Amino acid sequence: MIKIAVLGTSGYGGAELLRILNAHDGVKLNYFGANTQAGQRIDKSFGHFYKHFDSIMDNKELESVCEDNDCILAATPHDFLANILTQNMIEKCVVIDLSADFRLKNPNKYEEYYNFTHPNIPLLKDSVYGLSELYKDEIKQSNLIANPGCYPTCSTLCIAPFIKHGIIDSKSIIIDAKSGVSGAGRSTKLDNLFCEVHENVKAYGLINHRHTAEIEQNLSHIADNEITLSFTPHLIPMNRGILITAYAQLESKYSMITEQEIQRIVEDFYTDCYFIRVLEYGVAPQTRWVKGSNFVDVSVCLDKRNNRVIMMGALDNIVKGAAGQAVQNLNIRFGFAEHKALEQLPLFP
Repeated sequence: MIKIAVLGTSGYGGAELLRILNAHDGVKLNYFGANTQAGQRIDKSFGHFYKHFDSIMDNKELESVCEDNDCILAATPHDFLANILTQNMIEKCVVIDLSADFRLKNPNKYEEYYNFTHPNIPLLKDSVYGLSELYKDEIKQSNLIANPGCYPTCSTLCIAPFIKHGIIDSKSIIIDAKSGVSGAGRSTKLDNLFCEVHENVKAYGLINHRHTAEIEQNLSHIADNEITLSFTPHLIPMNRGILITAYAQLESKYSMITEQEIQRIVEDFYTDCYFIRVLEYGVAPQTRWVKGSNFVDVSVCLDKRNNRVIMMGALDNIVKGAAGQAVQNLNIRFGFAEHKALEQLPLFP
């Protein structure tokens, strides 16, 4: 029985961790951390936990939390763990960080995209990027796992097969992304108020959205070559969901590739990946078919007229884009079945 501490239980990611782990019979939820809501009962903050989670949220020193638990799942803000986590702590306890603090291997990218100087370079170097389908062997051995962002998870999984096999021109990648409002977190922000979001769609983070660096890092690692791309996210008036539509030119030697061949590339790439559902050729993913689940629906379509491939994907930003992938990484790290507590089918309607 693994003792688990969840930090950030008053936010969307933390609450989703509790919902998922409530069905995990291999763990004991041992500590519930919060900042602004410390001292309050969990079910007073989240009514759907009534009669299930009535513990008081606490705000202990991280050193103490590490000593009392086998694993910390930290759904905390960016620039939090980076300032207080130490090598001594991760030797006592596995840390799975849902923030961006240990995702980017180039510390200069934090100054460029997150506006802070990374204070913990040694741990940044030692961290493992927790994209479960691509780095499973590394995750099994690591005590510091950087859980990926929601946009980078979906974008990388859509494009990875074609980068790996050199099918597309890596200089031509354009990603059009859509997200539900929960991706911005639970704190009060003017742009996320109902009247600001309802019946409206808008692009944001043009040119320099912080997830651009993470996506480029992922694809560059797969390609073994530096990749830059265009990434434009949009805010959609729905609670949950990420939808990715990515475009790239075919490399000239693949200009005659067939629909059957390009479909087979995706299917073969994800043969052993439980949570990746490769749709039939040309079927466009929809956020409603992955809502509430840890599944990622991916598909591909050839635009022969323009010699272009269209790569598509959908996931739930709070589950596979955050808490679900964190639990998937926990399962991999501690030797549980990878899908343990994550078998639930999507919710509909």
